[in-house]
Amino acid sequence: MDSAIPIYVISVAAELADMHPQTLRQYDRLGLVIPSRAPGRARRYSPKDVGTLREIQRLSQEGVSLEGIRRILELENQVAALQSRVQELGAELALRRSQPDASRVFAAGLAGDVVTLARGKRPRPRSQALMVWRPDPQSSGDKRVL
Repeated sequence: MDSAIPIYVISVAAELADMHPQTLRQYDRLGLVIPSRAPGRARRYSPKDVGTLREIQRLSQEGVSLEGIRRILELENQVAALQSRVQELGAELALRRSQPDASRVFAAGLAGDVVTLARGKRPRPRSQALMVWRPDPQSSGDKRVL
């Protein structure tokens, strides 16, 4: 079961988190836990929301202020987003490394011919200038000078 699916009404979520429903409403107003809304504006909490409520309760019992809790939750969300992005980039890097042609760098030789360079190595300087470029994957067709 997906932990992000909103399935609990406020009374059930409050009971699962061992809190009063009014506390959940207050946390919603403060932006600590923002439940989904069903038709008619009724709050619906997911298992993930209930876990967050339990974490809020634990932190509160340890003496952390609500503002401190809000900041902790915000930072935890940022860390999770960054970890997800690192995994995405790792998968993209693995894909690029598995494609041998995608890792080559080309240059124009002095006679106008195309020269394949070893990755990370530059040609020896000669009396004429040599520009090495490859498409920048972050832009649409722009060139990046190496």
